[in-house]
Amino acid sequence: MTIRPPDPGEPRRPLGPRDPGDAWVIADSGEKYWGRFGAAGLLAHDPERGILLQHRVSWSHFGGTWGIPGGARHEGESATDAAIRESQEEAGVPGDALRPLFTSVLDRGVWSYTTLVATVVRPFEPVIADPESYALEWVAVDRVDDMALHPGFAGSWPELRAALSTRVALIVDAANVVGSTPDGWWRDRAGAAGRLLAGLERVADDGVAAAEIGLGGDRWFPRVVAVLEGAARSAPDGHGRVEVARAPGSGDDRIVECTAEAVSRGERAVVVTSDRGLAERVTGVGGTVHSVSWLRGQLPS
Repeated sequence: MTIRPPDPGEPRRPLGPRDPGDAWVIADSGEKYWGRFGAAGLLAHDPERGILLQHRVSWSHFGGTWGIPGGARHEGESATDAAIRESQEEAGVPGDALRPLFTSVLDRGVWSYTTLVATVVRPFEPVIADPESYALEWVAVDRVDDMALHPGFAGSWPELRAALSTRVALIVDAANVVGSTPDGWWRDRAGAAGRLLAGLERVADDGVAAAEIGLGGDRWFPRVVAVLEGAARSAPDGHGRVEVARAPGSGDDRIVECTAEAVSRGERAVVVTSDRGLAERVTGVGGTVHSVSWLRGQLPS
């Protein structure tokens, strides 16, 4: 593998301080890839308008083709952060208008490209914010194949398109999770539930490995629902992406209801519990089950 900066005949980057990631990676086969630390891009899907595509200027790599906003990752930068940053720099995409769904990774060994797929939850108009685009357009999903696509995007598009309608709900039996650790939770059930909710916020932000929930891609960002019962119901609401369902009576009954609601919405419902009886009930309404120990492995230490 060889790393070198661009020469005058290669894609020009905006003037100003350069990042160490702005360099070509040359594989032993001679193939070259942009981004010393890999690259990332955003596939923004607006259910009403389609996919946000970028018409690349002629002097860029595979110029004249259509692809998604993206570029080289910075050193130490996560792929999702890079995808959002690049989309803001190239197309003025507001980060708070997106809800991440999943990531997909193309790994070439010496280099990788991560696509962040996100649903647009607040409509916005893209703007050409740097010199790398001829145009930015919302293209209907069924018209994307008609465009002259960047070869990399063209290769990944069929799999990405197939997963666009998939949604994941992670429904957590909070009492079962909290009760699995003898840390004095019985003295302050609401406080213990609050600590769990804070940890679940990290799970919602970081996502879960696709293979662990039986899906393709790299990581999925589920809708997280924590079901609270008894004294734990007085715990405060989450402050991010975690929904709190307070059971008026039986927590198990509320979990089954949440699972059935998720399945009816077309979501893949993953219930976290180690209660065998509850596990049988949720699978009976179409959910799948992961153990409390599995979730413990996802929570921040």
